[in-house]
Formats: sequence, C-alpha cells, structure tokens
Amino acid sequence: MKVNVKKLNERAKLPVYGSQFAAGADLYASEGAEIPAGETRFVHTGIAVELPAGTVGLVYARSGLACKQDLAPANKVGVIDCDYRGEIMVALHNHGKETRTVCAGDRVAQFVVAPYYACEFEEAEALSETVRGAGGFGSTGRK
Repeated sequence: MKVNVKKLNERAKLPVYGSQFAAGADLYASEGAEIPAGETRFVHTGIAVELPAGTVGLVYARSGLACKQDLAPANKVGVIDCDYRGEIMVALHNHGKETRTVCAGDRVAQFVVAPYYACEFEEAEALSETVRGAGGFGSTGRK
C-alpha cells in the first residue's frame, strides 16, 4: 500500500520501518524539544500524510524511548484519521524525574497504518448472552 507523505519543512524525515517485518514505522522529530519531568510537550514530525480511505494511522510509543528515557505518548495511542491532512505531532510525556531532551532527527514514536470498520450504532433493549457476561477488569484471570 502506498501512502503519500508531505514534508512540511527541510528537517522532516519520512517514516521508516526498522526491520523487514516491523508493524510500525519510526516517526522522527523535525525540531528539538525539552520535556521537563512530569510534563508533556508536542514534538513536531514535520510531515503530513494522505492515508487511504478505510485506514487509520496509529501513533504508539517506541519501547526503547519509553524504557530508557521515560518518554511515551501522553494519550497512549494517537489516532490519525484518513481525512486529516495536518502535521503529525506526538504529545510526549516525561514519566521520569529529570528533564529529557529530544533532538531533531530522533525517533519519537512508531506509526502503524491499520484498517478500521465504520459502524452503525443501534440502540438495543438486550444483548446476546455469553459465558463471560458483564465480567470486567480482571474477571477472566485466575482466582
């Protein structure tokens, strides 16, 4: 599948897959940013994308950045709708105890393009029965 990417500045980099079977392509910072401990800053990627209809771009944390630098997307998963044409920005939150610096060219997140279903939500008086039923948080774990 081809995805058109527009560079919005000269420092922008196109997303790049780190290995042959990687699900997520790395997103790069196009500008530097300092992120104080416990705070969130928007990191510019300098790119906009044209996703095919019926797909969504999902922005996830990079495991190395989260584990080694305490930086991860503040909203956990960013959602880029296929009709959005603005800059992809990553709201990075610093979960650590010291200020972290992101430099232009650093990998800041990973981008997964996935299909989605557009559903028609319909009110119902009852739902079908299942073994699980309404069991929620932790209800399927060991007892």
